[in-house]
Amino acid sequence: MPPLTNPPRRRLLCVLTVGAALLVAGCATEPPAGVSAVTPFELNRYLGTWLEVARLDHRFERGLSRVSATYSLNADGSVKVLNRGYNAEKGAWSEADGRAVFTGDTNTGSLKVSFFGPFYGGYHVIALDPHYRWAMVIGPDPSYLWILAREPQLPAGVRERLLAQAAQAGVNTAELIWVDHSPLPG
Repeated sequence: MPPLTNPPRRRLLCVLTVGAALLVAGCATEPPAGVSAVTPFELNRYLGTWLEVARLDHRFERGLSRVSATYSLNADGSVKVLNRGYNAEKGAWSEADGRAVFTGDTNTGSLKVSFFGPFYGGYHVIALDPHYRWAMVIGPDPSYLWILAREPQLPAGVRERLLAQAAQAGVNTAELIWVDHSPLPG
């Protein structure tokens, strides 16, 4: 192959290299360094509907309120994920279907989830109420964090404990969005 002296060819190679690096980084499934998923973890107790109490802002959820995540078992043993939120600007509900699988031991709350075919991202339960009433989930890096609960409000004292743990994991907790779960008008 001749050397890459042709500028358009060099640019193409550069774009492909950067694109591949971003694709790999965007599909990370391990938890951030120094962060561990909870053990023991019981998937059957985790299944069902969770309300998103707080999250960091990302394009795929921007502007959504009343966000919930419902987890159920698929026939193949993987987890069906249905995320749903209300977009007030459009006056409509938005849904995303996904699939999650454990990254290792099923007794550890570390999964990978995909909403786009073969591309997976990390989903690591790093805090969990013993009665499965609330949970905190981090992605592959501290820019992805969700606080979930079975009810729209956290029990007294839990919010502060979760914020302290999130900050210790490197999350900028000042950027958390506290999700509105008030009833829709009318």
